[in-house]
Amino acid sequence: MKSLCLVTVGVLAMTLLIASISLLVAHVFQTVVDLQVKQGTVLKNGTETFEAWEDPPPPVYMQFYFFNLTNPLEVLQGATPLVEEIGPYTYREYRPRVHVQFLDNGTKVSALNPKTYVFEPEKSVGDPEVDLIRTVNIPAVTAMEWTRSTPLQFATEVLLLLYQESLFTVRSVHELLWGYRDRLLATIHVLHPEIDPVFGLFSKMNGTDDGEYVFLSGETSYLNFSRIVEWKGKESLSWWTTEACNMINGTDGTSFHPLISKDENIYIFSSDFCRSLFLVYDSSGAVAGVPTFRFVPSSMVFANTSVNPANAGFCVPAGNCPGTGVLNVSVCKQGAPIFLSAPHFYQADPKFVEDIEGMHPRKEYHETFLDINPLTGLVLQAAKRMQVNVHVRKLPEFIETGNIRTLIFPVMYINESVLIDEASASKLRHVLLEASVVTGIPFVIMALGIVFGVVFIVLACRSQGTNEESTEEERSPLIRT
Repeated sequence: MKSLCLVTVGVLAMTLLIASISLLVAHVFQTVVDLQVKQGTVLKNGTETFEAWEDPPPPVYMQFYFFNLTNPLEVLQGATPLVEEIGPYTYREYRPRVHVQFLDNGTKVSALNPKTYVFEPEKSVGDPEVDLIRTVNIPAVTAMEWTRSTPLQFATEVLLLLYQESLFTVRSVHELLWGYRDRLLATIHVLHPEIDPVFGLFSKMNGTDDGEYVFLSGETSYLNFSRIVEWKGKESLSWWTTEACNMINGTDGTSFHPLISKDENIYIFSSDFCRSLFLVYDSSGAVAGVPTFRFVPSSMVFANTSVNPANAGFCVPAGNCPGTGVLNVSVCKQGAPIFLSAPHFYQADPKFVEDIEGMHPRKEYHETFLDINPLTGLVLQAAKRMQVNVHVRKLPEFIETGNIRTLIFPVMYINESVLIDEASASKLRHVLLEASVVTGIPFVIMALGIVFGVVFIVLACRSQGTNEESTEEERSPLIRT
C-alpha cells in the first residue's frame, strides 16, 4: 500500500512539473490573455473601449508659459535678447469626440474632436486678462516677410509708420492666446479677405475642431486600432516636399494598440506640428500602481539632414533647413515665420540656446513623453511640450527691424498633460490582476508539482529508513546456546 502511494505521488509530481513547463514554453495562458485583449480593443458601440475613446475620463490640462523680453531697445541694436519665463497659465481642456460615424462595416470611424479650454486660476500664476507680455510683433513681422521685394512693400512700410508698429509689442496673455484685432491685418484684410484681421496663437481654437478624422476601428487587426487614415478628407499632407514627409502615420496620441513592445516605434500625427512623428522606448516604470513603458520622441525626428537625410523633405523651401531641433512650419501657418521646437530648445542645436539669454533646457521639464501600459495600450500619463518661435532678422527694406540679429525668437511654450484618474486606474489594476491570475496558472501548477515532489522525497526517505531498521529477534544469533 505504501509503495502504491509513493508511486502515485511521484507520478503526480512529475506530471505537474512537465505540464507546467510545457504550458510556459507554449505560452498557452499568455496567448489566451493576449487574444482577449486583442478582441476587446475594438471601437464598437456600447463597449467600455469605445466610451473611453469617445470621451476620455482623465482630465487634461493645458499650461502656457510666455517669454517676456526685458531689453527690446538693445535687441534692435544687435544685442542678445534677455527673456524671462512667466507662467503657467493653466486651462482645463475638454476634448470629447463628436459626430462619430461608423464606416465600411465598422472597420472605420469618423469623428470631430473639438477642444474647449476653461481657465483654472488656482493652477495659474496670474490673471491672463491683466498680465502683460512683451514679445515679437508677429503680425508686423509676417506682413514684412509677405511683402518684401513686392509692389506692396512701400505700402506696408507706410502702414507700419502710420500705426506706429514696431518689431516688438506688449499684449495681455489673453490677447496673445485667444486673439485681438490687429489694425495692420485688418487693413490687409480689405485687399485680401483670406487674411484674418484677428491674431492670436490659439485664435478660433477654443470650442472648435481641427478637421474631421477617419480612424481604423481595429476590427481587422488590433495593430490598426485608432490609427488615422484620413484628415480633412485627405490621406496625406501636401505641405512638404517628399511623399514620406507628407504621410499621415499613427494615432492622434490619445490611444494605441495593445501588446506594445519595447522594440517598436510609436507613431503619432499632430496637426499642431503639421506632420507625423515617432517615439521610441525610453524606460520602464509605473503610474498609479500600473506598469508602464515610457516613450519619448526620437532624436532623429528633428535631427539635421546631415544626421537624418529623410528630414530634407521638411525643409521648405527646399534646402532651407534651420538646424537640429527646430521645424519651420510657416508653410502650414499662412506664411507666418513660425518655427516649432521643444521648450527652451531642449535637444536642439546649442546655437539656439546661446542666441537667447534665459534658455535653460531640462529633460524633466521640457521633454515630451508618453507612459503607456504595454498590455492594454492605454495612456496613463503624458505630456506634450511644444515651443512656438518666430524667425526674426534684419530687413533693410523696413526700418522697424533695426540692426537685429537673425534669431529664432521664443514666444511661448505649452505643456499639455494628462494623468489617469483613480477610478480608471482602479479598473485597469483589476483587469491586470485578472490577467496575472490567468498567466500565473502554469506557475501554480509548477508549485504544486514541486510540493508533491518534496512529499515524494520525504515518503521515499522514510520508507527506506523503515526497511533498514530490524527487530531484536532479527538481530539475535542464528545459533543460540
